[in-house]
Formats: sequence, structure tokens, C-alpha cells
Amino acid sequence: MKLIRFGAVGSEQPGVQLEDGTIIDVSGFGTDYNEEFFGNDGIGKLKAWLKDNQDSCPTVADDVRLGVPLTRPSKIVCVGLNYAQHAAEAGMDIPKEPVLFFKSTTALVGPNDDVIIPKNSEKSDWEVELAIVIGKKASYVEEADAFDHIAGYVLHNDVSERAFQIEKSGQWCKGKGCDTFAPVGPFIATTDEIKDPNNLNLWLKINGEMMQNSSTSDFIFNVQHVVSHISQFMTLLPGDIISTGTPFGVGLGLTPPTYLKPGDVMELGIEGLGVSKQSVKAYKK
Repeated sequence: MKLIRFGAVGSEQPGVQLEDGTIIDVSGFGTDYNEEFFGNDGIGKLKAWLKDNQDSCPTVADDVRLGVPLTRPSKIVCVGLNYAQHAAEAGMDIPKEPVLFFKSTTALVGPNDDVIIPKNSEKSDWEVELAIVIGKKASYVEEADAFDHIAGYVLHNDVSERAFQIEKSGQWCKGKGCDTFAPVGPFIATTDEIKDPNNLNLWLKINGEMMQNSSTSDFIFNVQHVVSHISQFMTLLPGDIISTGTPFGVGLGLTPPTYLKPGDVMELGIEGLGVSKQSVKAYKK
């Protein structure tokens, strides 16, 4: 299934995108896509409910806004430098184990919402990433069991302010958690939709120009390694997001470095996970 949420900011309703692209309203199922849903076999229960109720679900208009395809999770855990060529363009060594940082949940926005350049920003950048949605509480999980704890996968633009991230003292989270810096969606594809998350094409364009075009087959640490590794240090709850890193082609790595400016348009996609598009706007009080 493809899980989506639609409607005005703060009033989103759960929906499902059908194979032909039609979106149906499944609010009659009775629960949003939250921790309880993912942790109590909500996907299986929703599939069963749709067998009897799909024909009576209202159709959603094509022009309705898409929101973040799940409610605010307990955390967004990100993996840095998870593609060898990206580590090289960033001038950093290939890590011996996953580099972890957090992204603020208040950074979450819908897949086609505007991205706002933060106050005092000099170096806002783009990063297309495959994100994992946790479906089952995970603590000290073995790699062999990691896929049992995954509900699905989703497209994520890990927008990053490089001056905040690298040039200020402290941790990377300063440059990662700004408002609107986590466009997610358009939909969560359940695991049966994605045969091999470790071999997916992913790409990103700025103003129509291809900047990133790679494959998750270039992961340094694959999906099951990342889930297992993170679970050794913290409990992952249903609905939590893990973002798995970005390939080469970010603005930081260009010669000269190039960063986002008001009026730019980012378009990005991952095989099987759809496409999102964000316009870049200047910060205003």
C-alpha cells in the first residue's frame, strides 16, 4: 500500500493512493498513521478493512495538499556520510560505523510545501535520501531480523544549512533541524511495494538541472545494518523515521560550492517512492 495524508496544515486526514494514482480518504478506518497504528499491525488491519470498504471511500481531488504521510514521530534519526562519494566531496573520511545525528521533528513538512531559508542562513543545501519508517519497537535488533521492524519507506529531502552544521561549534543538529528542513513524502510505500531498498535509483534536480543521480546500492551501510546499529543505542518506536544518507551531488561539493536561494525549485524522487517538489522562499518574520 501507499499511505498518504492530505488536507490543510494541522487538519490532515489519512488516505491511500491506489495503483492508478487515485487517492481515497480512509478516515473511516478510525485512526491516523501514528505510533499506535504502526505498532499494532495497522497496515494489515487497514488492508483487511479496505477489502470491504474501499468502494465506499471518498475520492480525494488531485489539487488537495499532501501532508507528511505520518503523524509527528518520536524522533528522526539520520545517518551521515553513508555514500562513499558523498564523504569524498564533503572532504571527510569514510566512517567505520554509521555517523548518527537527529533532525528535529518540527522540521517536518509535506512533500510539496515550501522550504524556508532560515534567518542568517548563508549555505542552505539539498540532500535526497531514502527514509525508513519503523513498524515495530526495535531494541538490540540483529541484522537478520531488521526487516521485521520496518513498516515501509519514504522519500526525504534532508535540507541542511552547512554554515550552521559545520562552521559553528557543537553538533550537526544546528544545521539540520530548521523549520521546513524535512519535506517527507508523497507517500509511505509499505515493505511489499519495495523489493530491495538497497538497490533503488534516487535523484534530485535544482531548477530542472540534475544534481544528484545515484543508487542506494552505493550505501556504505545498508538498510538492515543501519536499523540494527541504531537499535543498539536507543529504542526505535513505531513510526520513527531513519534517514539513510545522501549520495554525491550536494551544493557543498560543487566547485565553487552552490547553495539554495529564494526562487529555486527542488524536485526529487526515488524509484518506487514517487516525486516531491519544493519551492525555496526567504525567511520572513
